[in-house]
Amino acid sequence: MTTPDELTPRERQVLEAVIQTFVQTAEPAGSRVLARRHGLGVSPATIRNTMSDLEEKGFLSHPHTSAGRVPTDKAYRAYVDSLLNSPAGAIVVAEHERLREQLSSSHSTIEIILRRAAQSLGVLTQELGIALGPQLDTSILCRLELVRVGAERLLLVLTLDPGVVRTVFVEVAGTLADVAVQEVTRVLNERLAGHTLRELRTSVAERLRDTQTKPEAEELLNIFVQEGEQLFDAALPMGEGSVIVGQTSVLAEQPEFSGADNLRRLLSLTEEPARLADALRRKHRGDERPGVSITIGGEHGDPRLDQFTVVTAEYHAGALAGVIGVIGPTRMPYEKVIALVQHTSRLLSDLL
Repeated sequence: MTTPDELTPRERQVLEAVIQTFVQTAEPAGSRVLARRHGLGVSPATIRNTMSDLEEKGFLSHPHTSAGRVPTDKAYRAYVDSLLNSPAGAIVVAEHERLREQLSSSHSTIEIILRRAAQSLGVLTQELGIALGPQLDTSILCRLELVRVGAERLLLVLTLDPGVVRTVFVEVAGTLADVAVQEVTRVLNERLAGHTLRELRTSVAERLRDTQTKPEAEELLNIFVQEGEQLFDAALPMGEGSVIVGQTSVLAEQPEFSGADNLRRLLSLTEEPARLADALRRKHRGDERPGVSITIGGEHGDPRLDQFTVVTAEYHAGALAGVIGVIGPTRMPYEKVIALVQHTSRLLSDLL
């Protein structure tokens, strides 16, 4: 990890100029270009010598076909650390209003809101927007109710800690007596309350088996013994634990995706949603700034991601947390991306 003492003030200034130039042009930065674009106050020869020092320290690399330099993962990490230790960047009013309008345009399910967030964030940053829903399977069941909604249909209402309510329809054969519904409600609360949805999804039948109940309630209770795992599965939001991906078309204009290989590698990751979701959540343990995580190139520990940066932030729905962010090439406008990701996470938290 880069330490502040590794770089002199001039080296920091030149390194920042190289990164900004490369992000803007996608071309290796030469000393004359830096002197002309950034007004560093020193000659191109001095800049060239400083760049050589930065290359020796591992912050720049030298493509064989160019006289210029490009930043390494270590350079981007030093740059990102400096951004994270500074006040959060601002976003323009138009971007702020566009995000707010997209996310609050109508009453929608959380899945639709997250998809809009991923798509809008991707368009504004020109990276691949990603989102993860809150993990409800770790929520504890506080109580449940069975409500009659038709002759052959009941509504199972699950109240979860912290105050989240999920509902599932239960199909039954014929009209059930009120006493049967009340008795099964009592048994379900007695045997299932206090456990997480994750536990119940795999143990409902075991927890209800050999239950002594009134004869008229046996048929309904047997439905939960046989179908309980599917019913509690259905209580989770669609796609929970999976990655919601925005529009890949926004990446098409970036030079890194002019060939098919990088885009194919990136999209292959989305075909393993559980693995990618777990990786994204793990990034928020001990992150650089509360709620934000930035992983660059080789820091991922996954060769498929060594050309990419992942920037994510947590949003909160009560005590539950999800993740919103982007994946893109390591050459990205970090200040803008960080500000937009953080702002989107705050908007989601307010909305949810």
